[in-house]
Amino acid sequence: MAAALLDAAEELIERGGVEGLSVRAVADRVGTTTRAVYTVYGSRAGLLAALGERAFDILGAGIAALPATDDPGADLVDSAVSVFRRFALEHPSLFRIGVQQVATPSEVIQRFRPSAQTAFAELERRIARLGVRSVGDAALAFHAMCEGMAAVELRCMIDPENAEHLWRDALAALVAGLARQDNHLPSAQPGPRQGGARMGAASQGLSHPR
Repeated sequence: MAAALLDAAEELIERGGVEGLSVRAVADRVGTTTRAVYTVYGSRAGLLAALGERAFDILGAGIAALPATDDPGADLVDSAVSVFRRFALEHPSLFRIGVQQVATPSEVIQRFRPSAQTAFAELERRIARLGVRSVGDAALAFHAMCEGMAAVELRCMIDPENAEHLWRDALAALVAGLARQDNHLPSAQPGPRQGGARMGAASQGLSHPR
């Protein structure tokens, strides 16, 4: 029931924005009573907080599940494309609520902040493998790049046929810059423009708690 209610809430927000979410609408969509919603989540704010938690649970679990190779830069780029980009495209409502925090009340954000911090810690562990001096700053820059690319793609400003190549090229350049800054890794070179191609020494991202 809890999962079904969250699924319904996510779908409602995708269709009508956060403003279109109500306990009654969620209950009707699942075919239950408002009392069931209140019992599980307590309130409309509780539903929103649970959606924020879902967003970062997906991101954190996705990053944690990725294998680690002997090329930490390439692992980062792959994580951004296979985890963050996929998440944003498949769950645009969760991206806006949890990552962009569009129309998300501050008290709701505070409730899902622990999940956001857990997910961000997974990204920091990946970033740390690069050997950069400031893991936090590098992780924030990487997250910002991922969030920006996702926002632009969701606004249909990127040709879908070329989107993955743009993600990989942009993130490879960022990882290469981080590597050069700290003189620990060779420069990452943009990979071939072929779908699913791995870049020489770059890539993949995640999401960050504000």
